[in-house]
Amino acid sequence: MDKEIQISALVSQTTKDLLERHVRATGTKKGHLVEQALRHHLQALQELPADVVIHPKIVVTRKSGEAILEEMEAGEPTTALRQLMRRGS
Repeated sequence: MDKEIQISALVSQTTKDLLERHVRATGTKKGHLVEQALRHHLQALQELPADVVIHPKIVVTRKSGEAILEEMEAGEPTTALRQLMRRGS
């Protein structure tokens, strides 16, 4: 077993709240959860091609956000999307 060390990191209030909620619900120790999550994430980054990793937060400018919104409003759903959405209902 590796020697344990303490690390420090700043996280958002939302992330802290999610961690606290999970710990309370499952009884998992915070240190264990962080260790497992970090190992899982780092292993995925090593093994997966960079273009398939989807980051949980995407930041766009107002201009690019407006362009995305215009595309979404103008687009028509594909047959595959319609079938997928029907299966969920």
